Amino acid sequence: MNAVEIEEAVSKLMEAAYDAAEFPYAFLEAFGNKDATIKRLRSTGKNTTNKSDIEGDGVVAVLQRNNIHIASLPHCIGRETDLVDETMKRLVESPATTKHKVKFVLVTDGRVVHAEKLGSDEPPLVCEFKNLDDHFGYFLELAGISTVRQIRENTFDIKATGRLNRLYVELLRNNPDWDGDQRREELNHFFARLIFCFFAEDTGIFHGKDLFTQTVRQMSDPSGENTHWVLAEIFRAMDIRLKDRDAANLRPFAGQFPYVNGGLFGGGTSEGDVPKFTQIARSYLLHIGSLDWTRINPDIFGSMIQAVADDEERGALGMHYTSVPNILKVLNPLFLDDLHNQLKEAGTNARKLLNLRKRLARIRVFDPACGSGNFLVIAYKQMRAIEAEINVLRGEPDRASDIPLTNFRGIELRHFAVEVARLALIIAEYQCDELYRGQRLALAEFLPFNKENWITRQRVATGLVEGVPADGHRRHQTDRRRSFSNPARSAGD
Repeated sequence: MNAVEIEEAVSKLMEAAYDAAEFPYAFLEAFGNKDATIKRLRSTGKNTTNKSDIEGDGVVAVLQRNNIHIASLPHCIGRETDLVDETMKRLVESPATTKHKVKFVLVTDGRVVHAEKLGSDEPPLVCEFKNLDDHFGYFLELAGISTVRQIRENTFDIKATGRLNRLYVELLRNNPDWDGDQRREELNHFFARLIFCFFAEDTGIFHGKDLFTQTVRQMSDPSGENTHWVLAEIFRAMDIRLKDRDAANLRPFAGQFPYVNGGLFGGGTSEGDVPKFTQIARSYLLHIGSLDWTRINPDIFGSMIQAVADDEERGALGMHYTSVPNILKVLNPLFLDDLHNQLKEAGTNARKLLNLRKRLARIRVFDPACGSGNFLVIAYKQMRAIEAEINVLRGEPDRASDIPLTNFRGIELRHFAVEVARLALIIAEYQCDELYRGQRLALAEFLPFNKENWITRQRVATGLVEGVPADGHRRHQTDRRRSFSNPARSAGD
């Protein structure tokens, strides 16, 4: 099982009624244990593989060698936390836990969950039972997934990827005519629009809490029959300037959405440009909207979401990721170490700090095979952090950034990766503005977007790069071939 499938399985387990007798087996099954393995754990006598030595009235304990020792308790009114704590201590101190080299211990009574990774510096996990799916990343090693810590700590991105994947598959199933190359590009662009809307409604970019999700819920039929029309009208509104809206005859429910521009909602806003929805697809859409999209991490989200649109990669959802430390191993010696040294040397000298800030605004970072933009996003965030420190030292903490997104350029083969890379950088810009300048200023300057295109797609069939003027094609093509022959990322003034 991949990380997305595990998250979905744990979420379903949380949605079901708690059953103390079944929980340990259902939990292990959610992390990829086969039916035969569960059957042997359930068996009794000498044939059982359950090595637990924990017993008690109503306690169900399961120990899987080299893996986990689980105890589930019945609901006990009055002493819930005490009983969970006491049982947790018993599991940790159990001779069987030591003998069978258990990695995790977990206790729950269906209300709270206590877990611990033994022999690790990671802190114990304590959460409400209903929120265990938010912490499934803590246990990924149970499924043999040895992954970077950052993914484990950003489980929202995996959860969002899984929900989007289910919607993507359902829409393709109900819209078989969208499965060709051209319409797949339109579907990918449609999903980029959705991701922006979910992020915008949760961060305050759209005025009104859950404006997008609630509008779809209220205006679309539960059968899903007119959902595509509602979405098309909302998207059309976001491509029309406020002064032009009276003449556009927008429906009132769409008129409350802001003008976005930037090509994200340009064109393709008629009913035929949005896939048809089923009742299931509509429910998936609303479920995705119920997630907290303020938790999105553009550092890793792009790497996971790009697999949604690739049939060959979908089986490894959530597994494609270059960690931030590994990215910095490239970026630090390339140019970030030099910038940090210059910042240190500048001290509090206002002139030197100003010169360094001007240099930051001139640096262009280019990734000739950018994928979903991880290297570009990390470079942007690192440079914004340096700029923010300069602004504080100069007594200008609220100053707008001089570092344009268009200085972070990339080329990529896959259409959806291009869409996601652009979106990841836009989200990173907003998050940096909010972090360094506050939400009020971040919101005030976020919309509308400009239409500059800084992530381009290479067309495999023709060798052309989208967005390159005809008179500049020959020179650009030569440069691009040289860049593709060298996988290293590059940056320069």
